[in-house]
Amino acid sequence: MSSTIVIGHLLWISVQPLIRLQASFSKLPLRFFHVRYHFFRFLCVGCGFGITKAGLLPATAARGLGQIIINVTTPNLMFSTIVPSFDSSNIAELGPLVIVALIYMLIGITLSWIIKQFFWVPHRFRHGILVAGGWANTADIPISVTLSIMASAPFNGTDDENLAVGYIACFLLVFYVTLFSLGGHRCVMMDFDGPDLENDQVKERLQTKHAKTLSRLAAGFVRLRRIFFFNHPPIKEIHSEDSQNGGEKESPHSPSTSVQSDPLLSDEAQKVSATTSLPGSIAGHVAVTHAHWSFKFVSLALEFLRSLMNPPSLAIILSFIIAVIPPLKALFVPGVPGTHIPSAPDGQPPLSLFMKTAQFIGGASVPMGLIALGSALARLSIPRNQWSSLPLGAIGSLAIGRLVVMPVLGIIICQQFTHIGLIDSSNNVLRFVCFFLSGAPTATAQVYLTQVYSGTGNAEHLSAFLIPQYIIMFISMTATNYVTLHILFG
Repeated sequence: MSSTIVIGHLLWISVQPLIRLQASFSKLPLRFFHVRYHFFRFLCVGCGFGITKAGLLPATAARGLGQIIINVTTPNLMFSTIVPSFDSSNIAELGPLVIVALIYMLIGITLSWIIKQFFWVPHRFRHGILVAGGWANTADIPISVTLSIMASAPFNGTDDENLAVGYIACFLLVFYVTLFSLGGHRCVMMDFDGPDLENDQVKERLQTKHAKTLSRLAAGFVRLRRIFFFNHPPIKEIHSEDSQNGGEKESPHSPSTSVQSDPLLSDEAQKVSATTSLPGSIAGHVAVTHAHWSFKFVSLALEFLRSLMNPPSLAIILSFIIAVIPPLKALFVPGVPGTHIPSAPDGQPPLSLFMKTAQFIGGASVPMGLIALGSALARLSIPRNQWSSLPLGAIGSLAIGRLVVMPVLGIIICQQFTHIGLIDSSNNVLRFVCFFLSGAPTATAQVYLTQVYSGTGNAEHLSAFLIPQYIIMFISMTATNYVTLHILFG
């Protein structure tokens, strides 16, 4: 089988989950996509979109579905894939994954900040655009596409599927820790602090800021011209001035340089000597201040640890711990080298029942996540008469930044990491996950955060930024997959 056929086959497989997603938004007949009928019965996102529009999945039920996904199915999926896939030989690959995840986040936030400087953004989305740029969808869509590709040659079927989900779990862990534990969600909350501003006021402020910036740049340019072209003295004048100043230098024995007893110096010395012997009250205040900062640091550390106790993060951390300790891993997975754990009556590991249960429950995570995604997108709406008043510059720039610029930068960065040895060049699963996640759209978790912090359950500003991304995603992710597969197998 030639490399062209392999890439085409894998590309077609990777497009299928996106078709299932995209078909739910398209009003064109399904035959437009030239896909066989049995693919359409798995249009999970279309189901979520349809039953929400039909009123069969109200907001309360959708929130309940989201809680099940976050607290039940996703932890089981993480556990059932991480424990069999990782051991002490490949656990070091987590380091590059965390580094890549943080780099992607920083690049996304930087792009959003730059967009915010050039284009106006609604006042109730002034900080939310940073979240939209920095935190991508690292769950349902990446897992769905990756599982489809890993199940086909030349990848190694189930083993690579589990390994890929384990790699994605690192991105998911970074997502949860930075968004919730480290306070990234507060950016969304700050959008709704204080009174709202009209769009005209926001535009006027941005224009004033641009005018001030341009005037400062012009003033700086004029100052530089004066320095280099007008006020720069000839070389001969510089030498003549130096020779004149040289004769006026004071001798070492000049009275002005002699050390004398000065009342001011004596006063300063008294102050210094006084400060070296602090009174007991001041010393006690310093000790109390030190204790205050120590207590504050301990409080922040405990708060951070408590925030890690959410089910997804806890499941990911415990799964990696179990995976790298052979005696613990052998309780769930058969054939762990160097262990001698007695088997259960059925010949399986003693706790294999828990592993099978986790696999069974975790199998519902992806379809339920796609249904929840369809439901969330169905609730996003932009009235037709408001399109002209939308920040189209910021919307288009964010979509291009997340779905075009980010994949280009991500592939370049990961290729450089491969060249320097940070990423194993022979690990195609790891490289595929890193490449693919660079082009993920904004996380739909921001929809839930915006609805909560808005106080009204509304996410109208986010809708305008989110919907175009999930439409363009069909083309951008397909292109990213093509380039990725060409790099890996071309």
